[in-house]
Amino acid sequence: MSIREESRNAVREILEKANLRAGDLFVVGCSSSEVMGESIGTNTSTEIADELYAGIQEALKESGVFLAAQCCEHLNRALVVERAAMEKYDLVQVNAIPQPNHAGGAFATVAYRRMEDPVVVEDLKAKAEAGIDIGGTLIGMHIKPVVVPLRISVDRIGEARIICARRRPKYVGGARAVYDEMLM
Repeated sequence: MSIREESRNAVREILEKANLRAGDLFVVGCSSSEVMGESIGTNTSTEIADELYAGIQEALKESGVFLAAQCCEHLNRALVVERAAMEKYDLVQVNAIPQPNHAGGAFATVAYRRMEDPVVVEDLKAKAEAGIDIGGTLIGMHIKPVVVPLRISVDRIGEARIICARRRPKYVGGARAVYDEMLM
């Protein structure tokens, strides 16, 4: 199976299991180096990032969910989003253009090049509903509390381990409370 197919299938499964709806934010952190079996940040590949982006965006477009592509730590894990997402979620734009080998990473660079009206935002204010971490890039800070791991049938894309996460509403009310199973 190709990287494009693996990423598309993984994201489709996350969208279904996390019950995402049109207009929700989905965060992707990605190391193209890890996908190729190398250590994070050592072998950046926009070709691999193109394949990942194509598969992920295909799944997200089908559902109307916004992509938030996380930049690397050199840009403080800023994110590339569509201007419409920035406006909807009242996010703060910053002035940076991701670069594959300098600051931003290959996936964020590809997202910036391929989105219709891309902007870079400082953070998501913990407003994402779910996401996928491809290769250990740390995305949890972008997802609404409470972040919980999400197990899917895919555990790797290429050679990179993936960790999927979704949010669930906080439990309130203590021992007497009754909870909605669909939100757990």
